[in-house]
Amino acid sequence: MDAIRERLLDDRRRTQRRLGELTGDFREIVEASRATNADDEHDPEGATIAFERSQVATLVQQAERHLTDVGEALARLDAGTYGTCERCGRPIAAERLEIRPTARTCVSC
Repeated sequence: MDAIRERLLDDRRRTQRRLGELTGDFREIVEASRATNADDEHDPEGATIAFERSQVATLVQQAERHLTDVGEALARLDAGTYGTCERCGRPIAAERLEIRPTARTCVSC
């Protein structure tokens, strides 16, 4: 279980770093759009700025969700329920947990 915990903690550290980078990217995009006199609706470059802002915002949300998933996996590890399917109660295959350590359900469920 120590190896699993370390893997989850490492995943959390990497995701936190990535979230920091994405948050910085998002701020830069917002600041750049404020610095210009771009009208997203009428400026040909405006659509690109809006798309970039939306894309980075989506990546930020995904990273935040992943951090929540990792936190919940660590809580399951502490509770002794890590690796048990939340739907059927059967063990989650080691291969699935290797690929997706935050998995809450078995492949069947």
